[in-house]
Amino acid sequence: MTELSPVRRALISVSDKTGLIDLARALAVGGIEICSTGGSAKAIREAGITVTDVASITNFPEMMDGRIKTLHPNVHGGLLALRDNPAHLASMETYGITGIDLLVVNLYPFEETVAGGGDYKTCIENIDIGGPAMIRAAAKNHAFVTTVVDVEDYDELLAELSDLDGHTQLAFRQKMAQRAYARTAAYDAAVSQWFAMALHEKKPRRTIFSGILAQELRYGENPHQCASFYVDGSGRAGVATAIQHQGRELSYNNINDTDAAFELVSEFDAETGPVCAIIKHANPCGVARGLTISEAYLGAYDCDRTSAFGGVVAFNQTLDEATAHMITDIFTEVVIAPDATMQAIEVFSKKPNLRLLTTGRMANPDQANQAIRQVSGGFLIQDKDAGHLDLNSLKVVTKHHPSQTEMADMLFAWTVAKHVKSNAVVYVKDGVTVGVGAGQMSRVDSCRIAALKSQDMARQLKLSRPLTQGSVVASDAFFPFSDGLLTAVEAGATAVIQPGGSMRDDEVIAAADKAGLAMVFTGMRHFRH
Repeated sequence: MTELSPVRRALISVSDKTGLIDLARALAVGGIEICSTGGSAKAIREAGITVTDVASITNFPEMMDGRIKTLHPNVHGGLLALRDNPAHLASMETYGITGIDLLVVNLYPFEETVAGGGDYKTCIENIDIGGPAMIRAAAKNHAFVTTVVDVEDYDELLAELSDLDGHTQLAFRQKMAQRAYARTAAYDAAVSQWFAMALHEKKPRRTIFSGILAQELRYGENPHQCASFYVDGSGRAGVATAIQHQGRELSYNNINDTDAAFELVSEFDAETGPVCAIIKHANPCGVARGLTISEAYLGAYDCDRTSAFGGVVAFNQTLDEATAHMITDIFTEVVIAPDATMQAIEVFSKKPNLRLLTTGRMANPDQANQAIRQVSGGFLIQDKDAGHLDLNSLKVVTKHHPSQTEMADMLFAWTVAKHVKSNAVVYVKDGVTVGVGAGQMSRVDSCRIAALKSQDMARQLKLSRPLTQGSVVASDAFFPFSDGLLTAVEAGATAVIQPGGSMRDDEVIAAADKAGLAMVFTGMRHFRH
């Protein structure tokens, strides 16, 4: 392969005209002939820069509403010809094909069209054909041809040409070729996924994932693991789209915990009141509803102050100054909210290591989304858990019926349990979690741990009895035996919400009746592994 390759002739065909004129002008000043198509040629010409229309190269006009313009041997021959192959050179001379040394292409805005709600026909018309074909041809022939597909690479290209007197080096062309193939792969992935959704195909034969590098992370879960953060371009509100106002770069664990926190508070409509969630190691250690943001924060904090240290705090409403002061009283890694007042931002500015993120809006918990997990040799794909209870389908299975207050607390606890690693047990009283048991191998252990944490917090708050006294409890899956239920009774719970469905449901119901508990079956579980 040729180490240095001259750039004498460029073909530019771009949908995104950002930086186009500056690029074309710099190429022209460097003595590089510019060929272009349609709107790109028009914009370059109007800027007073000499440009050759592709139609004069192909000897065919653009036709079929622009569907046909670059699919021609005079274009693809110019991109694919090996400059050191005598047979290729002979073919170029015989058929009047001139080499193209630089291709600058960005594709029809298919992803943007889909994200903007375009109808089926509009989306189809925004599938680029000629662009990917040229990109793949030029990138394949990177021994001689430079391929640029991202506006962000224009400056790097011009610097390369300037430093090497109108040439590009092989390493640069290889790097650009990799980016080119990644772009066409991502584009095809977007088209494929959209088609599957449009056809309501839940399990296509082949599936493809793509992402755009958003951040090179210092390391992964541990310092010896390399990691990066990619965004999928869906625009879903959350850590991927948030504005970071201050603080160090987010780490791998920060991003994971912040996503968990924001997804949880997004379950609660801001119009029904402020909700705060504090997350540690992707599990809620405190969640509370309050009359004010500050009250919600204090309720969440008082569930487990020890675990809240170094945690991630999320809100479903605008963060205010008073709450910001409370948060800065302890070590907090990240705060995320739909917005924050200028006064709150000013408070955080005095804590340079604390990251503050605002998203502009809450995530839609009902939005179609997929959860993807890699396993050895493959991927597990499932719908995101967007399951919500139909209140009419709840079944009271005990003699004692829950009060209105107990029912409200049970629904709150059930929503929180959905975001706790299984086996999950959540105690709630007056819209505040008072004990969370997460990730244990047995459900009874989760019940015990949550109760023990409540006892610890009662001692810390100098209360005469555990916070779980008079609480309700939610279990993400059924109680297989009555032992877990009886542990909740010992902790002071008065009502239970659980899926039901155990072979021993009758035994568990009998134990609840004997203890005077109210118990509701949901018919739905929320495993979170």
